[in-house]
This record gives sequence, structure tokens and C-alpha cells, in this order.
Amino acid sequence: MSALPKTLCNSWIKNLAFVLLASISFVTNAQNNFGGLALYTVRDDMGTNAKATLQAVADAGYKNIEAAGYEDGKFYNMSPKDFKNLLKELKLKPISTHQGSVTMENAEEMMADVKAAGFSYFVIPVPPMGLFKFDQESRTMSMSGGAENLAEILNSLGEKANAAGLKLLYHNHDFEFKKDVDGIVTIDYLLENCDSKFVNFQMDLYWVTKAGADPVAYFEKYPGRFKIWHVKDMDDKGRFAPVGKGTIDFARILAEKKKSGMKYYMVEQDQTFDGMKPLEAINISHKGLKKIGFK
Repeated sequence: MSALPKTLCNSWIKNLAFVLLASISFVTNAQNNFGGLALYTVRDDMGTNAKATLQAVADAGYKNIEAAGYEDGKFYNMSPKDFKNLLKELKLKPISTHQGSVTMENAEEMMADVKAAGFSYFVIPVPPMGLFKFDQESRTMSMSGGAENLAEILNSLGEKANAAGLKLLYHNHDFEFKKDVDGIVTIDYLLENCDSKFVNFQMDLYWVTKAGADPVAYFEKYPGRFKIWHVKDMDDKGRFAPVGKGTIDFARILAEKKKSGMKYYMVEQDQTFDGMKPLEAINISHKGLKKIGFK
């Protein structure tokens, strides 16, 4: 075999060096990434181009993700295995997933899909099975059925999740921190009546604050129960804001991380305002995380 021409050989070596340097840079950056992102924040972008959006999430500095796009046995139109492989390719780790369409009838099949996709936490984002209510006119949330009924549902689903090798969490909004028609504070009832072996909680720090409650007080009263946090800020108008650009004292809350039981946290911003795009907001939030002291 004849030797390659010198110019061709030099070009090939340069191209190889470029590819190797790019690969090393990507791996190094991925290793330095920290924190998590709830993909609900970038749901529209995920619907348009999931791979490009996830690459942008990794490029912004995030390490972990929480899904919110399961339908007909697929995550963002990908099989559980394909979604897991894509996350692995992008050096992103599946931690939790919001599964709002769960029922007693589909729970086991759904949990098998969640497990196959590599997730550890199965999160109930609102009271399931038609119990959640949203009033369009007043823009307020509530639920039907009562706290006792919800606790029974969560305990049953929690046992199923445990059998599937998953951990079940309930995610709050503001209404659970207010007295219902029976004078019961739903979140308190759930914390006191859901078996901690099977059911724990994802605390949304924005919604707790919106309800006028104190996250730290809940950590003190119910230590170890809040395994994942949703970290989202609130502007001076009460709207969602990028982390570090609002009024919530995250440093005070973060100081009680151990007491709360927090294992992971996920940045989430339900809506953006004043022309800001979600992909822009997640970059601002990641910088805010670092400044506040999140790791």
C-alpha cells in the first residue's frame, strides 16, 4: 500500500485532533455540569426538536432532568429505551418524571415504562384521576374528593411504585397549603397520613411561597420527607422568574437542605414573560444556582 500524500496526511491529522479535542471538551463540560431541569420548562421546544433541546439543556450546564412528556407508552414520542439512550448520549441523567395521567388501571404498565427509561422517582404532579380542578376565570387551582381520599390513592400508588423499584413523590401547588371546605390543610394531612415508606414529596418552593407558607417550617415539622425540590423564583408581581432574579430567599432554604431530606433539585419555570424564551431563562437560572450556592 502506498503512503498517503503528505498534505492529505496532515489534513487528516488536523481533523482527527479537532474531533478529539471537541470530544474531550464535551466530556469535561458534562462532568462539570450540576443541578437539574424540569423539562416542563422547555415543553414547547421538546415538542419541536427533543434532541436539540436536550443538547441545549446540557450546554446550559445541567446534569439531571425531570421529564413531563409521557403519552401512549412513550417519552416525547420515543420508546423508554430510546429516550434513555438519548439522555446517555448527551450525558444527562434521568432522575424523575411527572406522570399526571396515572390511574389504578394503568399504573403498573406506566411504572414499568418509567423504570425502563432509567428514572428513579415517579412524581404525581397534581391530584390524579380527575380530582384536580382549575378555574380558568379566576386562574385558581383546587381538588375534589378530599384529603383522605387523596392520601389513600397515593398510598396505593406508592406501594405499586415500590414494587416496581421506584420512589413515589407528590408535587404540591399552592392550594394544598390552604384549608379546604372541611377545614383541612391538605398537605399536612398527606404528610401525616401517607406512609413514608411508600410516599414522599417534591416541594415546589414557588408554590409554597405563593401560598404564604414557609418551606423551612415544613422541613422542621416533617424532616426528611421532601426528596426533590422545584426551584423557581417569583418576581415582584408574583409571576414566575428565573432563579436568582426574584424575591425568594433560596440561600435560607438551601441551608436546611439536609433537614428537608432533599436528594435532588430541579429548576422549573412554568412561563416566561417580557419576551424571554424558556431556553434563555434556563441559562439565567443555572447561573443563579451557582451564585446562590446550589451544587
